[in-house]
Amino acid sequence: MESIGAHLTKLLAGEIYSFSWEELRQSILKSEVSLRRELSRLVGKKKIINLRKGFYLILPPAYLTMGRLTIELYVDKLFQYLNRPYYVGLYSAARLYGASHQQVHQNYIIIPLPALLDIEKNEIVINFFTTAKWPPKNILQKKSDAGYFKVSSPALTIADLLHYQTKLGGLNRVNTTLQELAEEITEEDVSDLISWYPHISTLQRMGYLLEEGQMDHITQPIFNRISMHSFYPVLLSPDKTKKAGAVDNRWKVFVNQEIDGDV
Repeated sequence: MESIGAHLTKLLAGEIYSFSWEELRQSILKSEVSLRRELSRLVGKKKIINLRKGFYLILPPAYLTMGRLTIELYVDKLFQYLNRPYYVGLYSAARLYGASHQQVHQNYIIIPLPALLDIEKNEIVINFFTTAKWPPKNILQKKSDAGYFKVSSPALTIADLLHYQTKLGGLNRVNTTLQELAEEITEEDVSDLISWYPHISTLQRMGYLLEEGQMDHITQPIFNRISMHSFYPVLLSPDKTKKAGAVDNRWKVFVNQEIDGDV
């Protein structure tokens, strides 16, 4: 009768890095008690990680010393298991577009409501952010060794970083990433974003910062979009205790924080 270890070796040979409890029960004809005992032993040896109740990651030998897998190797299967929409976003998406300074072990996933609890297991940290407006566009498919997974486009990644900036270390940390993402953004990507994106204040900040970086071909469509209706002065860095004062730019963005570097 096949052991769990032998079964996991077969999964890795097929570039499958995760499995659920139900999948295991269907694949190995052993008692539940025996399976749980063997799983517990493998978790103790750090060969697998019980990431979430009923869902496990397999650590190949090359990953054992790190104690984690990159998110793209298991995220799609995790959300199939949870039966929830998702996309890899924020700093995790930025890393996939070449923001090399981003750390791999901090992962960021955007989901619709209801919220999920963040995950901290071994060396793996997954931060979940919720959105009330699920994107009808700007979610792309990228390919990893384990198959396809969903990731925000560069334009949506920039918008999300600015929208959630107060939860991500502040404007200057976010702006460092924007500098790199600005090189990846396209007119088509922006056109898709402004066709549905609901947060006008975020578009104002995005347009202002990109225009400061001489990205006029990208920013004009954004300005045309927000000019379709009345829009009001906003702080570059949100602060509930303050209001925007007089502004001297067309985006009506009050620069209430000094920015390190230019986009």
